[in-house]
Amino acid sequence: MGERTLRRLLIIGASAVIIQATRRGTAKGSWLEQMLARKPRMLVTVALANKMARIVWALLAKGGTYRAPMAVAA
Repeated sequence: MGERTLRRLLIIGASAVIIQATRRGTAKGSWLEQMLARKPRMLVTVALANKMARIVWALLAKGGTYRAPMAVAA
């Protein structure tokens, strides 16, 4: 649901992240690695786009700035 162009851009952005994650690998134990291991690639792409949309909405609603999550060393 929602704005068609915005939804398309989120899917394109998530697709780019998934392509890079499959080529370069992901952080050990990350959400993306776990999802790619057990779900189809397109489903993970849509889930990532949804996650990105929720982050953007929260930042706009609360007026915050994005801080990338820190990688945890195991």
